Amino acid sequence: MQLYIIRHAQSENNAIWANTGSDNGRVPDPTLTEIGHRQARIVAEYIREADEDTAVTPDDPYNHQGFHLTHLYCSLMRRAVQTGTYLSRALDLPLIAWPVIHEGGGIYEKNEAGERIGLPGPNRAFFSQHHPELRLPEELGEEGWWNRPVETWEEMPGRAQRFLDELYARHGDSDDRVAIVTHGGFYYAFFSVLLDFWRAKVDFGGEIPVWFKVFNTSISRIDFNDDHVSLTYLNRADFLPPELLT
Repeated sequence: MQLYIIRHAQSENNAIWANTGSDNGRVPDPTLTEIGHRQARIVAEYIREADEDTAVTPDDPYNHQGFHLTHLYCSLMRRAVQTGTYLSRALDLPLIAWPVIHEGGGIYEKNEAGERIGLPGPNRAFFSQHHPELRLPEELGEEGWWNRPVETWEEMPGRAQRFLDELYARHGDSDDRVAIVTHGGFYYAFFSVLLDFWRAKVDFGGEIPVWFKVFNTSISRIDFNDDHVSLTYLNRADFLPPELLT
């Protein structure tokens, strides 16, 4: 099995942070910016064009012979759904919601005291109206898909482990090529479980945290083999022009 982790394209909140260095003015469930839509179109066309006139090749660590994805998932956050929709249309693959790969914290807003307050999030009717191509989980009803308190940092590794367990249950004994459209925080949680670290720090004249720099729409590939897991490449975004690297 090959797993391709694609970070969503630039969202409104990403742009706010890039422009101000703060989250003042953030929205609970942001959509893509104009730059984000351009990024999403480019990554979708890049994968589609790579697949043209090529065939699945077992030993192709840089995907020179294409990606040939078999499954495409996204979180239920709108920026991931929008990004995934570009991919779904370009690749003629169904886009399937996988709630567990959401961004850390879930859907929330901040009150006047700066406390994070969980919100319901979009419900089935909303997705059916605004994202009719998305295949929704059966359990999603009219109460909103989040509808719980804010997720804490300490809860994130457990969720990443649940994803790995579900991934193996769905695709573990296969040659599937699975893509997920997810988020920077989940990316960190996923690798913290895969590599057995959490909130790592390094002593560099005092302890400082370790974080992953993950570009919007970047692609990371992990190969799950019978006897080992291979980190084939990470944060690949060479298909984007420099002015669209965010």
